[in-house]
Order: sequence, then C-alpha cells, then structure tokens
Amino acid sequence: MKFSEVIGQQDAKNRLLQMIKENRLPHAILLCGPNGCGKMALAMATASYLLCKNHSESNEPCDECQQCAMLRKWQHPDLHFTYPVIKPSGTSSDHKMVSDDFAKEWNHMITQGPYFNIDQWLGEMGAANQQAIIYAGESDELVRKMSLKSSQGGYKICIIWLPERMNGECANKLLKLIEEPPLQSLFIMVSEEPDKLLETIRSRTQRIDMKKIAVEDLEQALVSQRGLDTETAHRLARVSNGSWIKALEELGADNDNHLFLDMFIMMMRLAYMRNIKELKKWSETVSGYGREKQRRMLSYFLRLIRENFMYNFHQPELVYMTQEEENFARNFARFINEANVIELSELFSRAIRDIGQNANPKIVFFDMVLKVIVLLIQ
Repeated sequence: MKFSEVIGQQDAKNRLLQMIKENRLPHAILLCGPNGCGKMALAMATASYLLCKNHSESNEPCDECQQCAMLRKWQHPDLHFTYPVIKPSGTSSDHKMVSDDFAKEWNHMITQGPYFNIDQWLGEMGAANQQAIIYAGESDELVRKMSLKSSQGGYKICIIWLPERMNGECANKLLKLIEEPPLQSLFIMVSEEPDKLLETIRSRTQRIDMKKIAVEDLEQALVSQRGLDTETAHRLARVSNGSWIKALEELGADNDNHLFLDMFIMMMRLAYMRNIKELKKWSETVSGYGREKQRRMLSYFLRLIRENFMYNFHQPELVYMTQEEENFARNFARFINEANVIELSELFSRAIRDIGQNANPKIVFFDMVLKVIVLLIQ
C-alpha cells in the first residue's frame, strides 16, 4: 500500500512523513475523520512504509523487498489488526472472542481495497442484526502479540479499526498497554467517533484529524480509476460528500441508496395520502433490516430532507443529488419548507439515536411515519 494510493489527504500524508523523517513518531496515533475519507488507507500506507526495508526516494515502499512481498497479501508477521467482531450463535460462553476469529474474512476484505465501512464488514462476517464490538479478550491477545520480539528487526505495528467499539474492560487494558508500550511498537487507531473513546486513551495518542476528500481529488480518482467522463465524475464527486466509499456505492449495481430512495419515496407518498395501513407495512419491512442498515437508511433520509429543502432555492451549486434523486425532487421539494424542515430533520435524528440505543425498531419506525404525516401536510 503506497501513500500515492490514498486519495487526496495530502496534509495528513505530509504530517506523518515529516514525523517519521524527523524521528519523532509517537507510539500511538489516532486517525480521525468521517466515513470514507481514507483513514484506514492512510494507516495501511504508513504501516507499509515503516515495515519496508528499502524506502524509495519518492517516500514510498520499495515494492521489491521481502517485507513488501508479505505486505501485498497483508501477512507480515509484525503487522497486526484489531477490529470489531460479532459473536456467532452457538459460540461457547467460555470462548473469548478475538479479531483472529474472523481473520480469513478480514484478510479477504482488506485485500479488495482499504476503503470499506462497518456495513461491508458485517456482511463479510455474515452478521444478521448483531452489532460488532471489540471484546475484552482482544486486549489480552494484543498484549501477547505486541510483547513478542519483532521477527524482522523493526517496528511492531497494530492497526486498531474503530477503537470506539471496544467494551469497557478492553479499553482499560488497552490504556495500560499504551501507557507502557513494548519496545519499537506502534499503535495506529482509526476512529470515526473519537469522542466515544476514553479520555485517558485519547490523551495518550497523537491525534491527526482528516477532512472529507476534496471534490477535485474525488473527481480525479473517478476519472483515472473508474474511467468516468468529467461531467459524470464531477456530479458523482459532489454527491459523494467527500467519501470514496459513497462514490463506489453510487457506481455499484447493488447500491443500497437505490433501495433507500425507493423507501423514502414510498414513505412520503403514503404519508401524503395518510395511508396508515400501508405505512404500518412499510414500518414492518424496514424493521427487518439490520440495525446498521437502518441507521444508514435514516442518515440517507436526513440528507434527502436537506437537499430537497435546498432545491427550492434554485441554486444548483448548493444541491448535492444524483440524477435519480433530482428527478423526484422536482415535484416533491416544495413539500419540504421552512415550516417543517427542522422538525423533520430532528425526527430522523432521534430515530437514528433510538435505533443505536437498541429501541424496538417497529415502534420507532411506525411512530416516525405517523409524525411524518403531520409534518408533511401541515
């Protein structure tokens, strides 16, 4: 993995390279930023650079040494990954779940590319409605791995993906590990919600905040990597809102956003017609989705509310919609106005919070659609 393969994020790349060259790399780094901005890609590029024995003059791994050969398959003995996992049904209560229980699935996913999200990982694990967490047993495994002598005589690196999903016991044990790190060890934490981490852990890391990928960088990547024409790439880059994952989802044939748009259109039409019976069926249908998918769908609804409201101002540069979304907005946008846009946004935000707190989805969604009726036709 090379730094040049990380889309945009030149400031973050330069900062990391400068710390490495000046020999002031901390033992724990916290990469923060929104989903799809390239945090994991940058973490993997940094690990590849540090583990390579022959750095090139262009600040890239040599791609020729034995270490680079192992890194191409992400099987370097001094590189460890920690990530949230599920506890499959039928698992013995005595078994302590660790990341390595899903090592095969993880390796398959990261070899496909460094841009992925929790939904893709849940799908890779075959999760149903389960939420993935980093269990307490993982911290014991980390202590064991990082205490071993480096097999290649260099750094021992652990990339912790979504450390905010650690349970309390695991977080406290990790704190002790980074307070007294083994010799030549480096922890790279890749977080989307750093505020959920223990303050004591955050205070012992070098935090690097990454922004959304610039539209120009996304557009260039879509043209060079996906062969899109400039106009299509520009529209897609704007809609993707700084996320390469969203850009790829928009290009995918099985894009969930197409389903979410259909469900949004159906909900709004049924709400406008005050069709309580069909809205109840709608609620039961979306209640069957996994919780992560439900939250993602609600976030998509929240974005559509904003975009339809902005569409009323007839300022194209302020609107970030696909052609399909815009086709629906032409007739629908007038129903989202100053009288209800704030209430609708708050309604969907509360639903996201309730689903995240394991509320009954049937109750959450049916209550939500009933309130949409009132807000839409007031």
